[in-house]
Amino acid sequence: MTTLRDPLIRPLGRRTSDVFESVLGLRTVGDLLRHYPRRYYTRGELTGLAGLRENDHVTVLARVAQVRLVPMRGPNWRQPKGRPLRPNERAEVIVTDGTAILTLTFFAKAAYHVRQLQPGTLGLFAGTVSAFRGRRQLVHPEYELLPDAYEDHRITAELAAEYATELIPIYPASAKLSSWAISRSIQVILDTLDAGEDPLPEDIRQKYRLWPRETAIRAIHRPHDRQDLDHARKRLKWDEAFVMQAALAQRRLAAAAMPAVPRPPVPDGIAAAFDASLPFTLTEGQRLVGEVITRDLSCAYPMHRLLQGEVGSGKTVVAVRAMLQVVDAGGQAALLAPTEVLAQQHYRSITQLLGPLASAGQLGGAEQATRVALLTGSTGRAARRSALSDVFTGDAGILIGTHALLENSVQFADLGLVVIDEQHRFGVEQRDALREKGSGARPHVLVMTATPIPRTVAMTVFGDLEVSTLAELPVGRLPVVTHVVPAAERPRYLERAWERIREEVAAGRQAYVVCPRIGGEMPGADAEGESVAAEDIGDASARDSTGADESALDGDAYLFGGEAADGAAGADFASRRPPLAVLDVAPELAEGPLSGLRVGIMHGRLSPDEKDQVMTVFADGGIDVLVATTVIEVGVDVPNATTMVIMDAERFGVSQLHQLRGRIGRGEAAGLCLLVTEAPEGSPSRDRVDGIAATSDGFRLSRLDLQQRREGDVLGAAQAGRHSSLKMLRLLSDEELIAFAREEASALIAADPQLTGHAALSQAIDDMLGPQRAEFLDKA
Repeated sequence: MTTLRDPLIRPLGRRTSDVFESVLGLRTVGDLLRHYPRRYYTRGELTGLAGLRENDHVTVLARVAQVRLVPMRGPNWRQPKGRPLRPNERAEVIVTDGTAILTLTFFAKAAYHVRQLQPGTLGLFAGTVSAFRGRRQLVHPEYELLPDAYEDHRITAELAAEYATELIPIYPASAKLSSWAISRSIQVILDTLDAGEDPLPEDIRQKYRLWPRETAIRAIHRPHDRQDLDHARKRLKWDEAFVMQAALAQRRLAAAAMPAVPRPPVPDGIAAAFDASLPFTLTEGQRLVGEVITRDLSCAYPMHRLLQGEVGSGKTVVAVRAMLQVVDAGGQAALLAPTEVLAQQHYRSITQLLGPLASAGQLGGAEQATRVALLTGSTGRAARRSALSDVFTGDAGILIGTHALLENSVQFADLGLVVIDEQHRFGVEQRDALREKGSGARPHVLVMTATPIPRTVAMTVFGDLEVSTLAELPVGRLPVVTHVVPAAERPRYLERAWERIREEVAAGRQAYVVCPRIGGEMPGADAEGESVAAEDIGDASARDSTGADESALDGDAYLFGGEAADGAAGADFASRRPPLAVLDVAPELAEGPLSGLRVGIMHGRLSPDEKDQVMTVFADGGIDVLVATTVIEVGVDVPNATTMVIMDAERFGVSQLHQLRGRIGRGEAAGLCLLVTEAPEGSPSRDRVDGIAATSDGFRLSRLDLQQRREGDVLGAAQAGRHSSLKMLRLLSDEELIAFAREEASALIAADPQLTGHAALSQAIDDMLGPQRAEFLDKA
């Protein structure tokens, strides 16, 4: 018998198993059986020969009528003297379905195909239709000969109906490994399969009317009908959801068992003084979330909480209040930011918010105060020594920085809270590395994101965290108005965009112009925090085209709203030219439509000091228009900036556009975001841009984002290896199923934490996490 854990070499032999591993990365029987069909067809849906069209990829059912070997002699071919050398030959096979004929041509292994395809043989033939000398043909088609039962010309009506309605699986395949080859190997395995004990307890199977696992595995590969498929899919989705949620429940339970130092609030401490000094009133959401975090920090086990909220919803204030509660209780807090720009922005805004409360031991400092230190990769030697010393002695209650905080040289006196901003920029490993800096007891953890997360993603990617949400904006904050500027279709709209910027500057306000590229590098080159990957946006049209024909449309005409040199070329320009770059756009704007305005640039290739200087000048009003890459995507806070023009908007993902839009409208004046695109109306790229313009609700946009991503992209490295386990589950459409699985798995783990009574489930978790399981649970 064959088990799910057996290596493929056992049932299939070394040669076949090596192909599966090299082509598809499949090593075990379970791996192959989880390589599910991507679709099914019935033979009744096969293409008739009379309806074939050139360039169509078709599967046809036909009978061999004639077969022959044809010499391939070129016009100059001559028989060599004294040598019986035969010319190369090709096989030509004529097949018919009774209504028309089709030629099958084989240039390689011609004699083999002639032997296989004898006249009268019935088979399935698949390939791309082409034409040769006026005849339709398939060149080197894949084919499957029918069993003996179907080779008799007198096929009964009953057999024909059964044959026509049978569901045939089509597997994700490659040029080296066809769907039929995969299907044959799976049949070999199914003939001897023993799937073992079911990991899903029988009471749960009965409650949700789920098939046994082995029955579902067989049905997904060899379904009798569509009802079989529905039952199999439902059960296998439950397997994926339940095993994942059981692993996460174990992680949550292990985390709760870890000791942590309680950090209860101090009535007359720095946190209370900070609350009293705030020049604004906390929103109801900030107050309620703050109360939850206060309770979490007071517990003797570590807090693990995800704080998500709209751009500008006030997450930073909530985090500062939590950090001060820990400082009041004698501990320290670390804030980890993904970029130096954001780390410096946090440092400036938090020290400004705290005022005298951040100047302990200094002239003008409050009686009860702490210090805030900054540590990034570019921090100078003297400043670095000072920051490390203050953190080591405990004089600095709050340390803000980038990945530099993870270095071994950073030692805390008593790390009590880790705050991680923009959680999606970090993996599990970085979160864990910073937590390990706690002395003995684990620090509490608060992770924040302004990228709203659909409920199902929160239950999977961040399933080991409790989730809090800030949904309301601070009082007085006006929504940002967003419009699409179709530059190719309406050049005048782009001219108007530059006029709007001039009007805003004349009114004393400032603007951003965002480009997808820095310039001076190959299209698509990456820079710090600025990559725009096709995988991130789920649309191949977003990929940069190197070597594009820029003469198709004059760059200045596009940029400044002139007519396209060629209308058709203009409509397709975004996919044919390199993306617009900061170093090209900034001077063209300064000399053209924005002449006379103070135009600055900001991108990841600037040194940290240069970035800081640019942002300081911009924040102080010394720059009217900042032309930048996505380095400004998160954390940049300039209330006087009210307008943003995003060039080549179709090249950005949903979350990136939403984050960028959040940089404006942060003051008393309303914000205006203009999304410039040449994507044709109705294309996926244009739909994405239109979706952003249609709503400012980040949670609606997060669902749009998820619809346009592959499941693995969403789960990513944060899954600590789990992304490969989701083959059947869909995070949007299976939301209810995931919620039920989470509920059932949590209850089971609470009753049997070590799974001593559920060995098959424990084994399934091992199979999902592999050798990472112990590390995954240890780092809870």
